[in-house]
Amino acid sequence: MADNLAWSPKDPNEVLDYTINWVNRLGTDTISTSVFTVDSNLTVGSTSNTSTTTTVWLSGGTEGATGNILNRVTTTNGRTMDETVLLPIRSK
Repeated sequence: MADNLAWSPKDPNEVLDYTINWVNRLGTDTISTSVFTVDSNLTVGSTSNTSTTTTVWLSGGTEGATGNILNRVTTTNGRTMDETVLLPIRSK
């Protein structure tokens, strides 16, 4: 099993977009749908996807915590893939 991805720390007051590039896992397949699930200390503003990437806008977070963001995609060929990203929450 691969290690979780990690993003640079986010300040609790920031509202930022984060993107996952799925191209290496997809091969010739493409993303049909994408769903993000986040820890209760983070808030999802909006999500979007292209055929190879997924993006989530996040706000909030608890100082000193590390948020877990799960992205589940379904591909046009019927595959379901998960990726979990760790997001440290730190005041800047």
